[in-house]
Amino acid sequence: MRTLERNRHDLAAFLRARRERLSPSEVGLPSGARRRTPGLRREEVAALAGVGLTWYTWLEQGREIGVSAAFLDNLARVLKLDAAERRHLFLLAHQRPPVEPGKTWCVLPPLVRRLMHDLAPHAAYVLNLRWDVLGFNATADQLFGFGGHAPGQRNLLWLLFTDPLLRERLVGWERQAQQMLSSFRRDYVRAAQEADIHQLVEQLTRASPEFKAWWRQHEMSAPCAGHRPLLIDGSVEEYEHTTLTVDEDRHLRLAIYAKAEIN
Repeated sequence: MRTLERNRHDLAAFLRARRERLSPSEVGLPSGARRRTPGLRREEVAALAGVGLTWYTWLEQGREIGVSAAFLDNLARVLKLDAAERRHLFLLAHQRPPVEPGKTWCVLPPLVRRLMHDLAPHAAYVLNLRWDVLGFNATADQLFGFGGHAPGQRNLLWLLFTDPLLRERLVGWERQAQQMLSSFRRDYVRAAQEADIHQLVEQLTRASPEFKAWWRQHEMSAPCAGHRPLLIDGSVEEYEHTTLTVDEDRHLRLAIYAKAEIN
């Protein structure tokens, strides 16, 4: 109860601070000759948000009232909150923050690139939501042959279904490809508003009969992490692999492959 009460007071203070930093002109209202308080008035915020003045006043006073996600989203728009402020508003109001729309385009930050190379001799590469391979170290190139493709063609999903090297290297390719496709579908949903990810799916539907059939099945499985057998120079080698989020705002993941230890 003490945490809930403290959050209500924090929410009230946050709303006042954000209301007071906005000028009337920023929201399309006349400034007026005389304003006793900085920023917007409560009645102006209430009107813009489509709620009654009394109800909004209670909210800003930290009273125990419930709010919906739709109202908070509308209030964030009225107060011109950025993504971080919007998440903070939802958390203060005890609402789960809506998932931010995923972005597919990104330039690999230098620090992430350095981290990727520092992981050698383990294989490491970085993906965005579209599964474009934005960077890779020498060991990853040896395993997956990324360097043999032009930068614009280094897409892990595309190579998975069209590159003979990966089809041969992944032992039990059909099973592994279906698992990886399931993982890609999760990212596809997050970036569904991006035209380039739809273009990738359309291109693969034309290029690969397996992709076309499996994509239509909508099969989902647990995220594929753990052990992956790879065919290296005629013999099967077990690799442990995992994926780490290295830049949440840019939706970048670092994939790491290490030879499995033999007990």
